[in-house]
Formats: sequence, structure tokens, C-alpha cells
Amino acid sequence: MRLLALVLLAASSPQAPPFAATVSRVTRAELGASWHAGCPVAPAALRRVRLTYWGFDGAARTGALVVNADAVPDVKRIFARLYAGRFPIRRMRTIDAFGGSDDRSMAADNTSAFNCRYAVAQGPPHWSAHAYGRAIDVNPVENPYLEGRRVLPPAGRAFLDRTRARRGMAVGRGLLVRSFEASGWEWGGRWAGSPDYQHFQARRS
Repeated sequence: MRLLALVLLAASSPQAPPFAATVSRVTRAELGASWHAGCPVAPAALRRVRLTYWGFDGAARTGALVVNADAVPDVKRIFARLYAGRFPIRRMRTIDAFGGSDDRSMAADNTSAFNCRYAVAQGPPHWSAHAYGRAIDVNPVENPYLEGRRVLPPAGRAFLDRTRARRGMAVGRGLLVRSFEASGWEWGGRWAGSPDYQHFQARRS
């Protein structure tokens, strides 16, 4: 009877689905407002990566990122490590779902990658690494961007104390930062003056 009970318990215990990542091409229409004429990369140079991740509720979910084709191997490797370590991600939708608005995406605590836009920085306008599909912002509320006194998104003010690590945060020795840096990506949280805790970009950007 005891053996039967153990077998039934094992059968009823939910098994975590394995990490999966599928890659597909994207069209101009599928990119929506995230791409426009004059962008530094053409749609043909981009790929949609649908992958599994852990939500803040502890459930396995599927999201999507649009990245440069040359970033795909890194992205698959990085997010496989995050999945194995059960790092929580609030949501993951391509930024066309937010009308190409970085502000709306950040306010929704959305993890995103490609968006044809200029960098949010002082000085003359220049393309962000996101415009090349070689940057990813992870959990923007838990990992805000600081530009002088501005906090982006505003809800990120609750996470300005970086000495108190909480779920979904990027910290220097944490899994999120280690996973990106192991693949040669740069973390904006190390930038002096205007740290961008949500931001990771390929060093070749």
C-alpha cells in the first residue's frame, strides 16, 4: 500500500516543463510600431525567439523577444540559465504590443528587446542598442533606469535601494547579471552616473 501511495503521489506531482526556445523570422507587419523606415536594421536581420520563463507566480510561461539574428545563440543560452535557476520574470511581450512605447512597456514591468528608438541619454541623438536588436531590458520596475533625478519607470522608485535584494532584481553577484555577463553582455547597472539596472546589451553593439 505504501509503495502504491508513493507511485500515485509521484504521478500527481506536476513536473516542470523543460526549457524551450523556438526561433522564427519576423515581417515588417509583425514588428508594428517598433520598426519604421530609416531604422539601422531591416526586419530580415531580426528574429522572434519564443521561450519559456518563470513568472512571479511560480508558473512556467511562454514569452517572446525580438532580437538580432546574431544575438539568438546568446539569448537562448542566457534564458536557459535563468529558467534552470527559476529566476522570475514579470512578463515578456514584444514591444509592438505596447505600440512601440518604451514607457508603456516599462510601466507594465515588461521584459523586451528590439525597439527602433534613440537611446535615452544626454547629448546628440543616437540609436539605442535596442534599435539593433542587441539589448534586453529585464523587469524594468524592479530594475529602474536612473537619469539624474528621473526614475524610469516611476514605479521603480520602490527599488532604488539596491542593497536589499528582492525577487526579480538585478544584483551584481546574482543569477541574472551572471547569466548575461557569462555570455559577454554588458550590464547597465555598472554604468557610473546613470545606472540602468534593467539593461543588458551585447558588447559588440
